[in-house]
Amino acid sequence: MTLFLQQIINGIALGSVYALTAIGYSMVYGVLELVNFAHGNVYMAGAFVYYLLAVTLLLPWWLSFVLAVVIMGFFGVLYDAATLRPLRKAGLPKFTGLISSIGVSTVIYNVFFLLLGAETKLYPTFFEGRLLRIGSLSINYIYVVIVAVSTGFLLLLTFFINKTKVGMAMRAVAQSAEAAECMGISTNRIVSVTFFIGSALAAISGILSCMSYRSIDISVGTAITIKAFAATVLGGVGNLPGAVIGAFAIAIAEVLTAGYISSNIRSISSFIILILVLLFRPNGLMGRSVQKKV
Repeated sequence: MTLFLQQIINGIALGSVYALTAIGYSMVYGVLELVNFAHGNVYMAGAFVYYLLAVTLLLPWWLSFVLAVVIMGFFGVLYDAATLRPLRKAGLPKFTGLISSIGVSTVIYNVFFLLLGAETKLYPTFFEGRLLRIGSLSINYIYVVIVAVSTGFLLLLTFFINKTKVGMAMRAVAQSAEAAECMGISTNRIVSVTFFIGSALAAISGILSCMSYRSIDISVGTAITIKAFAATVLGGVGNLPGAVIGAFAIAIAEVLTAGYISSNIRSISSFIILILVLLFRPNGLMGRSVQKKV
């Protein structure tokens, strides 16, 4: 029983990281119907920017965190303005945006490879070696920070989308960009806000994840790309609560597999769940069928 509870705690911490990343995926898809394959390497870049600020420039951790998140948020805006907005303006098919995102992902990866190399680096963290003990359970303090920060940002994002004018405009653009334009909403501005938030969330999850593992290398974005995309599809593409549920389902499946079977096949279990759900519910756990007018 102790092992089970310990793995559930680990799964909640891991799921919090997956959820922040998956929400960024889901937001962009909901507004643009675009699978943003650069998202995983934005996650990696955000973690590396924090590393450079905190370790190389020796800035305070809180300032490094804020700067890394803001820098990656504005990078998301620049990424959209430079590579995706011209495609939308030209009226090109949506798959051209997907191809563009793959190209941006490759550029990000190779820039950091050239600058920092491929070796694994020790990552700065909080509460080094300190554990919170509850009976026979041991909880790393960084897990508490991860869950608290993730929960706080998810609640703020929920409030932002549901209660603010910009959030309502985002939902309007997600329903119909053409109708939103007719109502006076600037689609490009809303897309920029979406990319800012999505990229900032990717940076936050990248920083927190690398803190928990105490290491970083340029391959961390590849793994999270697959997991976050799977979580988004599992919950229902474009559905933010679904992305969160899918993230926790995948994370808990992984840690239970690692704890009871083998860590070598931890990723297999999550994708078995994904395949089974899509076989019986193709739109995901919380996705709904949408009739398209022809």
